Amino acid sequence: MQTKSNTLFRSNIKSLPLSSSGKVRDIYIIDDEHFLIVTSDRLSAFDVILSDPIPGKGSILTEISNFWFRRCSNIIPNHLSDLTIEDVINKESELEILKDRAIVVRKLKALPIEAVIRGYLIGSGWGDYKKTGKVCGIRLPQGLKQAEKLPEPIFTPATKANVGDHDENIDFESVKNLIGHELADQIRNISLKIYSEAAEYAIERGIIIADTKFEFGVDEENKLVLIDELLTPDSSRFWPVESYKIDMSPPSFDKQYVRDYLETLNWDKKPPGPKLPDEVINMTAEKYEDARKKLIL
Repeated sequence: MQTKSNTLFRSNIKSLPLSSSGKVRDIYIIDDEHFLIVTSDRLSAFDVILSDPIPGKGSILTEISNFWFRRCSNIIPNHLSDLTIEDVINKESELEILKDRAIVVRKLKALPIEAVIRGYLIGSGWGDYKKTGKVCGIRLPQGLKQAEKLPEPIFTPATKANVGDHDENIDFESVKNLIGHELADQIRNISLKIYSEAAEYAIERGIIIADTKFEFGVDEENKLVLIDELLTPDSSRFWPVESYKIDMSPPSFDKQYVRDYLETLNWDKKPPGPKLPDEVINMTAEKYEDARKKLIL
């Protein structure tokens, strides 16, 4: 377990120009064809970046993502480059900061949607279902309960929001209007395939992947490429098999623990976010580490 002394809230790589800084990742320009992505220990909840980092989170997310990118490379190409961080950074002090939390990726055109796959009825999908009997325009059977496994996984896309804004659920027709029929069909089919294979793998290791989101880009030939992060506790809802029950919100390996704590506070879910107690920080770090061990070791 890492300690607060070696956490990284925000990177400051002087040898490369910063392109952008998101909720968790800092992106630097290497050249016309490559970016350096640094995964920090920042944590966001309700689209607000909290001031307390989670020790070890960035390196865990990087390791889990890279594991899945390799595992899914037979399904779709991903953004990982053959270059290592040592190929693009020569300062020892910077390499030490970047160790285990930085990757070199190909520069691609990101598509303006998030491909959300739901295998269980929870979160905003559960809220929509209670109101309308549908999720993102998809009619579901009557009488489903919270956290119940769906008859089959569903594709429920969303628009990608800027930092601090909220993603918005959209239907499949909207995706086709945004990016075209061919790419929309590809994304839906590939997302469902990745989810199904990953969910089968994970459940054998004690983790239910309740839902997840994928991001895609296209290369110079307009071919689809998987980008950003993949099947991590930040981009997915992971539940322990042994404590899963329906008709409740199951405990999870992800930052739901932090969300649950924040819901007990008198906070309007606008910046700045509240400080987190050491107990919440440490427990959250343990949950991330537990997910890593179950999936990879």
